[in-house]
Amino acid sequence: MASARLRIGIDLGGTKIAGIVLDGAGATRSQIRVPTPRGDYSGTLAAIADLVAALEREAGTEGASVGVGMPGAMSRASGLIKNANSTWLNGRPFAQDLAARLGRPVRIENDANCLAVSEAVDGAGAGLDLVWAVILGTGVGSGIAVNGRALTGRNAIAGEWGHNPLPWPRDDERPGPACYCGRHGCIETWLSGPGLAADYGRASGESLTGEQIVVAAASGKAAAVAAMARYLDRLGRGIAHVVNVLDPDVIVLGGGLSRVESLVAALPERIAPYVFSDSFDTPVRASRHGDASGVRGAAWLWGTTDALAEAPIASQH
Repeated sequence: MASARLRIGIDLGGTKIAGIVLDGAGATRSQIRVPTPRGDYSGTLAAIADLVAALEREAGTEGASVGVGMPGAMSRASGLIKNANSTWLNGRPFAQDLAARLGRPVRIENDANCLAVSEAVDGAGAGLDLVWAVILGTGVGSGIAVNGRALTGRNAIAGEWGHNPLPWPRDDERPGPACYCGRHGCIETWLSGPGLAADYGRASGESLTGEQIVVAAASGKAAAVAAMARYLDRLGRGIAHVVNVLDPDVIVLGGGLSRVESLVAALPERIAPYVFSDSFDTPVRASRHGDASGVRGAAWLWGTTDALAEAPIASQH
């Protein structure tokens, strides 16, 4: 599967930075989490550098490759970070600064793409060529892996599924909820956890979180059952729209809502009616590595044939 060189993955979140060291077989050699220095760019660079050093000490190695997953992307036009909800990173040459701090090249990827890479290498999509990984959580996004490598796209936006409109909208779904991006009816406004909660509130007049709605539906509460039915139909439409373009070998679900087994099991029959084909047999699976997929995928940004000394600094989507 991979060479013997150890790989470090860093998952840079808004509240924590997770780090892992993987060996060539994907086994964990070291794993550490530290708080994110919120609002502090220099502090964030220092925290990652210290974390890398601690991971290498614990794993008994040095000079390991380093991949970083983060929300946001590096602009192809400027080389600066854009679209990060860790706003202190935006407008900064993060990849270059971190490489200089570590004294080695680094690879930077969007966290959804890290999920896709992780599940493609040794997860729910292992052995398949084209993996589409969908995140259903506080936000909605997706990542694409082709032959185990992240597909970024010319503008570093490949997989930005959540900010497309809900396909085949019904009359009562137009124009759709307002989205922070400035448009209405984005998939994220319907299919995120807060989107599910908002839809339930509009229909029932009650206030429940997405997690509470799932529990209430399982217990037979009529309003919650109806909300989950609407959610599944919208999710089926949203996924089918991408299947009609991408036709992936597997659809892997991540994020909090992916842990609802009944949702994962019911989804294929909600997708099939909207797929432009005489059959639909694409497997839909929950992520194998769960919350660890992001940090594992960051480690796997260095593929099986990479040479650390020759590899460029790369920031993808």
